[in-house]
Amino acid sequence: MVVTVCTPVYEGPLDALLHLVTTHQLELYDIPLGDVVEAFLGEMASSGAVDLSALSEFLVVLAVLVELKSRRLLPGPDEVETDEELEGWEVRDVLLARLLECQAYGAAGDVFAVLAERAAASVPRSAGIDPTIVVDPPDLLEGVDAAQVAQAYRRATAPRPAPVIDLAHVTVDTLTVAEAVSELVATLPGAGRVSFRSLTGHLATRLEVIVRFLAVLELCKQGHVTLDQGCTFGDLEISWTDHAGAGGTGADETPDEYEG
Repeated sequence: MVVTVCTPVYEGPLDALLHLVTTHQLELYDIPLGDVVEAFLGEMASSGAVDLSALSEFLVVLAVLVELKSRRLLPGPDEVETDEELEGWEVRDVLLARLLECQAYGAAGDVFAVLAERAAASVPRSAGIDPTIVVDPPDLLEGVDAAQVAQAYRRATAPRPAPVIDLAHVTVDTLTVAEAVSELVATLPGAGRVSFRSLTGHLATRLEVIVRFLAVLELCKQGHVTLDQGCTFGDLEISWTDHAGAGGTGADETPDEYEG
């Protein structure tokens, strides 16, 4: 955004006004700075949006013009040219930069001072091993000949056998509850009253017995069998009934229910 100002002696961009003043092409006394400010505010109001870059540029240029004009208007021991004033500002910037560098070096010096103070609290170890004591490290290759080295190399480079995974400890479910229910539905109706011990006497593993027991409980829940135990820890007697309804046992849904 180019800021334009309108004064009795100049009308145009603001940055060009500063250039004309510093090159002595315009007399600074003839420029009313109030008109410059009003022109800038009017232009900012007409634009509708605040341009921060243009605003900062205007403040810098106006600050330079105000300082130049105030120095010329105020009485002083010597008359100072505009170029000399600008050169003084450059020197001031250099001094400010050096001051910031000195502050940075001072901060670094404080950090090193703190580190040195912490290091001073450490006490070095003065005691050591008696120089008369000689520690001989063991010879790790003592007694090893070339044949043993060659044999070790052959063992290290020999092809490794394929790993064998032992699955003997893994239990495989050979019979599911659904299959056990189907088997009992096929055998119990014509078997009469049987004991659970006789149903599981031919089984080899405990898991198979548990699966048969769950199948018996499922049939009892559906009303296909009744369970009777004469005494505590006595034999469990199983009797087939037809309470589920004529023409079907109702066990067709059981395999799907216990699938997997």
